[in-house]
Amino acid sequence: MTTNDHQIPPDALIANPEPPRRSGSIVLVLLVAGAIIAAAVALMTLGRAEAQPYILGLLALLAMVGLFMLFAFAAGIVRFADRVADDPIMRPIADHAFDGLAVTDSRGHVIYANHAYLALTGAATVQEVRPVERVFIGNPDVSEAVFRLLKAAREGKRQQEEVRVAATDGVHGRWLRMRVRPLGASKRESKYSVWSLADITRDRERQEDVFQELQHAIEYLDHAPCGFFSVDAAGNLVYVNATLATWLDHDLAEIGSGGLKLGDIVSGDGAALLASIVPEPGEVKTEVFDVDLKMRGGKTMPARLYHKLAFGADGAPGASRTLVISRARDERLDPQRAAEVRFMRFFDHTPMAIATVDKAGAVVLANARFAKLAQSLNPAVNKSILAAVNDRDRHLLVSAIARAAEGQGDIAPVEAMLEGARERWGQFFVTAVLDDEADAEVAIVYMLETTERRVLENQVNQAQKMDTIGQLAGGIAHDFNNVLSAIMMANDFLLNAHKPTDPSFQDIMQIKQNATRAATLVRQLLAFSRKQTLRPQVLDLGEALTDIDRLLKRLIGEKVTLEMQHGRDLWRVKADVSQFEQVIVNLAVNARDAMPDGGRLTIRTANVTAQEAAQLSHKGMPAADYVRIDVSDTGTGIPADIVDKIFEPFFSTKEVGKGTGLGLSTVYGIVKQTGGFVYVDSEADKGTTFHIFLPRHDASSDAQPGAAASSALPEQPVETRQRAADLTGQGTILLVEDEEGLRSLNARGLRSRGYSVIEASNGIEALEALEERQGAVDLVVSDVVMPEMDGPTLLKAMRGKNPDLKIIFVSGYAEDAFEKSLPENEQFAFLAKPFALSALVAKVKETMAPG
Repeated sequence: MTTNDHQIPPDALIANPEPPRRSGSIVLVLLVAGAIIAAAVALMTLGRAEAQPYILGLLALLAMVGLFMLFAFAAGIVRFADRVADDPIMRPIADHAFDGLAVTDSRGHVIYANHAYLALTGAATVQEVRPVERVFIGNPDVSEAVFRLLKAAREGKRQQEEVRVAATDGVHGRWLRMRVRPLGASKRESKYSVWSLADITRDRERQEDVFQELQHAIEYLDHAPCGFFSVDAAGNLVYVNATLATWLDHDLAEIGSGGLKLGDIVSGDGAALLASIVPEPGEVKTEVFDVDLKMRGGKTMPARLYHKLAFGADGAPGASRTLVISRARDERLDPQRAAEVRFMRFFDHTPMAIATVDKAGAVVLANARFAKLAQSLNPAVNKSILAAVNDRDRHLLVSAIARAAEGQGDIAPVEAMLEGARERWGQFFVTAVLDDEADAEVAIVYMLETTERRVLENQVNQAQKMDTIGQLAGGIAHDFNNVLSAIMMANDFLLNAHKPTDPSFQDIMQIKQNATRAATLVRQLLAFSRKQTLRPQVLDLGEALTDIDRLLKRLIGEKVTLEMQHGRDLWRVKADVSQFEQVIVNLAVNARDAMPDGGRLTIRTANVTAQEAAQLSHKGMPAADYVRIDVSDTGTGIPADIVDKIFEPFFSTKEVGKGTGLGLSTVYGIVKQTGGFVYVDSEADKGTTFHIFLPRHDASSDAQPGAAASSALPEQPVETRQRAADLTGQGTILLVEDEEGLRSLNARGLRSRGYSVIEASNGIEALEALEERQGAVDLVVSDVVMPEMDGPTLLKAMRGKNPDLKIIFVSGYAEDAFEKSLPENEQFAFLAKPFALSALVAKVKETMAPG
């Protein structure tokens, strides 16, 4: 389609099809008003009677004129003048606008079109003007765009399209930008639409020329003999030229689509080195870095980077412009440059942060590891190494650098806390730069972060301390058990010798109650030392917690709300149910005491897979399947300075008389003896959470033959024990106990029940007594820990002479503590100290029973 460039006279423009509007005149209005007033004055000069017909006639005439004007206005014959439409400035602007303008009504008829519209649509006269859809009818390249414009106009929306209109010769053509804009705020008010046509052919040609030039520039850059890349502030590669992509064996399609980051092509900590440029608002900086680039297959190549970075007014970095020069050829051909490349590789890839500094601690040169350290601490570290050290220890590093500036040697390493939100430590080694020409550099500082080492040291020290305390507690408990056993045994004799009506009977009962209370404390000590007797069984922790729900609610009181959240399909664990309940009760009581004004106690359970366990930050816990129990409160929390001491026995923050200090130590011991782990997270004034991890029970381990053969003899059913009221018996018992007082009391008690007792103070005497009796012994009751020969060794020797000999071990330790010292499939009975006389004779009669 072509256009006619002939001139169209201004009076040929399409105007409003309505009659032309006439402007009003104020003179005419004044003349009419004057005539009416004159008539009224003239009539006033006449008499009332004479003037009345004339007045009525005048009023009738005015009424008829007014009524006619109303009908004429309603019919559109008469209209009020529109000053805006006759604006002498706006109308010429539209008429002579550069873009073609046309106004259409709701039926699509053109009611106005300017000169440019007529020229662009090829209309020679006013009668040839057509709306846009009729101008381009039959043109498939334009019809779809026109359809979208018409649809937008009907919906009261604005729309813009750019289309190419082919010429009649089929070769040349032009580009048009079409716009439509409804006149009105809403679809209902939009009775007219304004169409705009603009010839943008030259703009399009200019854009295509620029695009072609850009394509040529990219082609030149892509095939340049050096690499080039651009990285944004987030570390994403937004451009890599073909040369660099070929060097690194990467697909160009992956780059720029979020597929590659700077760390994917820069080896080691080189990416941190590029990010170490200190920002200065509004500045453009170029730094030179020698790094190793990483290929797709994992190999590396040495390269020198010219890294140009522009910073905005706020100091934010823009995308980089980085030139890459391969140094692989230098490494092969030039020995001097090869040495330089090897040194830079050593310098940047060493696991130690290295920086050269001036007298004030300002960084002159640093390696990649130092740049990565600065990223994790504070970007200001790239300017001054002193910014890496906490204020408390900063003077130590300042002093070391000052000594290096004086040329001193053998400067002691500086152990200092690093600056940052969390506690981190580092060790600084300062060496003087012995170069008179190096005015800026006075020292080389080597830095190693020692945070993990200190954490491990603290953990080892804590573990050793806990083991030492456990051994001490276990030893004390064992010795104290012997004393308690003697007290309880003597107390039983006194109770048997006194009637309830005796005046001293209540005192004897008081002794018994206090002895029982002391035995409870000893059991807690043994629990901490992991030397108590456990009766493990396969448990569903959800059911076990549900069973003690009411007990816990009574313990914590009405002010504290208990909430239990059980995980689905919990795995089974193997634990002593009573000891597990003791763990939960102890934690619940501690939580209650931490919430004097009330709060919430939450107990959660969940499965933890080996993969999840490996991702946890809990030290010392191997990756395995666990069942996790979290006990959380909203109490006062535990101060950070004592959180490492809470599991120590007798450590308590409660008032004197309100706690034994064994609650959490008992929790620690029971969980550890069960094979689990316990950790604590606490924040002052926000609450505390104890995390308990118990290993998942492997059901296949229960089916191993002989697994229960080495354990103690099974106890008889409860019904049998309840029926066995007669505790007397007959037989010869060899009693082996190194505590003389306890041994004599036990022997006295057994003799009082009808048994014949042979006493021995250690294993050697017991073997001699057995030899003298020529094996005529029905039962051996022996302590475990004894001088010269302990219980397990005695059992081996006796079973060698009499395989069917029955034996009862009595100990303040758990049977697990010595069971591993026995041969497999050895059977024995066990009685934990301290015990009453009735418990001893009951165990003896039970063990001696036939079968």
